[in-house]
Amino acid sequence: MDPIKVVHFHRKPRAVGNYSLETYYHLIRKKMVPEISITPHVSPYESKGLLKRVYNIVEAAFHQGDVNHVTGDVHFLTVLMRKRKTILTVLDCGILKDAKGWKRSLLKLFWFDWPVRRVNFITAISEATKKDLLTIVKFPEEKIKVIHIAVSPIFKPVAKEFNDKAPRILHIGTAPNKNLKRTILALKDIPCTLVIIGKESPAEEQLLKEYGMQYEWYKTALTEEAVYGEYVKCDILSFVSLLEGFGMPIVEANATGRVVITGNTSSMPEIAGNGALLVDSSSTAAIKNGFLQILQDPSLRNNLIENGFQNVKRFSAEEIVKQHESLYKQVYGRA
Repeated sequence: MDPIKVVHFHRKPRAVGNYSLETYYHLIRKKMVPEISITPHVSPYESKGLLKRVYNIVEAAFHQGDVNHVTGDVHFLTVLMRKRKTILTVLDCGILKDAKGWKRSLLKLFWFDWPVRRVNFITAISEATKKDLLTIVKFPEEKIKVIHIAVSPIFKPVAKEFNDKAPRILHIGTAPNKNLKRTILALKDIPCTLVIIGKESPAEEQLLKEYGMQYEWYKTALTEEAVYGEYVKCDILSFVSLLEGFGMPIVEANATGRVVITGNTSSMPEIAGNGALLVDSSSTAAIKNGFLQILQDPSLRNNLIENGFQNVKRFSAEEIVKQHESLYKQVYGRA
């Protein structure tokens, strides 16, 4: 029997800012069963401007397989694909969060309304994303499958003595939802080194300088190995985002054995389970208090780390691959 030919359609990555998604699907392909053959296809142009996006749509239509899987972000690639054989993954609905008026209507049409009309199934990376999506589009709820993201096997536990006097705090991402400004304000009176991975943000960097804070900023893309190295060196992962479709850094820090502080909103409580300290990410005072709790309470730190090791088991590659395998076979007709 010939293998089912699945095509993973990917966005063209930005120079800085795309970290986990492409790595995650590479892992899925690597561990997939032999009866399913998956080929990645990357859009030729970055998702910017109408003409480049239209070109990417047409180009993708000429590279379809037995099953097409648009893996997130570039939802509009589905519009010329065979509906019965196409799956769309929705990472989050954040693109609509602050949009208003005609701009919101246009984004909704191009990123959600048209794309979902051209797919057989949708996968959402969290229950929170599924819930948000159902408020935006009409689509059969039973055909939206929640499939979490698998953590890369590179993220393994490394013991480290916690530095409660001047911790090294890792912050990943500088987009508005990553809440860097509030994080800086929360930490300005706490001795620490703030390590930031993400594209430059002059306003936030000016704040760091104004408060005389110790910081390191990686403004160009890092390899997965380099990102893991920063987890190993840090004492705390700060991930107090305002909105997340999933929140992979939570799981990666859990796997490495690091304390996690994260937001109590969106998908973060779902993904963190008991493996992170949840705080109100809209409150600078709440974020600061969370950091102080972690610094002052060794029992809390140890419990969070141990709970994190249990939490990460939910995101094993083997389990996530099984869920994709089942869906691909269902779409193809071998279920």
